[in-house]
Amino acid sequence: MKVLLFAKRNIKEILRDPINLFFGIGFPLVLLILFSIINKAIPDEAGNTMFSIEKTTPGIASFGTAFFALFSGMLLAKDKTTSFLMRLFSSPMTVLDFLIGYTLPLLLMALIQGITTFLAGSLLGLPLSVNSLLSVLFMLPITIFFVGLGLLCGSLLNEKAVSGICGALLTNIAGWFSGVWIPLDLIGGIFKKAAEALPFFHSVETLKEVISGEMTGILPHIAIVLGYAVIFYGLAALAFRRKMHSDKV
Repeated sequence: MKVLLFAKRNIKEILRDPINLFFGIGFPLVLLILFSIINKAIPDEAGNTMFSIEKTTPGIASFGTAFFALFSGMLLAKDKTTSFLMRLFSSPMTVLDFLIGYTLPLLLMALIQGITTFLAGSLLGLPLSVNSLLSVLFMLPITIFFVGLGLLCGSLLNEKAVSGICGALLTNIAGWFSGVWIPLDLIGGIFKKAAEALPFFHSVETLKEVISGEMTGILPHIAIVLGYAVIFYGLAALAFRRKMHSDKV
C-alpha cells in the first residue's frame, strides 16, 4: 500500500508538467508522421523506401521510452532538493519500495505511449495484429532499462545535470546508436559494432522481431536489454541506499 501511495504521488508530479505528456506521448507520434512523410518522398532507385512503416513504428516506440530516463531522473533529483524525500527516509520504506514507486507510473505511461504509437502506425499503414499488442508489452522491459538509468543519474546528480545527461545527450545517443535515425547497415564499420554492444540497438530490434512475428529472434536482443536494466537498477539501488544513509545521519 505504501508503495502504491508513493507511486500515485509520483504520477501526479509527472502529469503536473504538460511537457512530460508531450515528450512521453505526443513527440513519438510527431516523429512517426515525419518519418512517414520522408518514407513516401524519397524512395530509392528500386522503389524501396528507407523508413518503412513496419520498421519505423517499432523503432519510434522503442526510442520514445528514452524520455522516461529523463522523467525518473528529474523526479528523483527534484525530490532530493526538498524535504519531502528526507521525511520519507524516516518511514519504514526500503530502497526497493522507493525504486518501485518511481518506476510504476512510468510503466503505465509506457503502455499508453505504446498503444497510441502503434494505433497511429496502423493509421499510416501498419497492419494491426496480436503482434502489435505483444510489442506494447515488450516495451516494458525496455522502459525498465531507461528508468533504471534515470534513477541512477537522479541519485547521483542534481536537476541541471540530469536534464543535460538524460535529456539531450541520452536521446541523441539512443537515436543514433539504435538505428532509428539512419539504418546502421548504411554506416557499418566501428559505429555499427559499437551500436550492437549497446542496449539501444537491441531495444529496437526486439520490437521489430515482435511486430514481424519472428519470435525466435527476440531472445538475444531482449536478454541484452534486461542485462543492462539489471546493472543500472543495481547501481541505482546502491547510490540511493548511500543517499538514504547519509541523510539519516
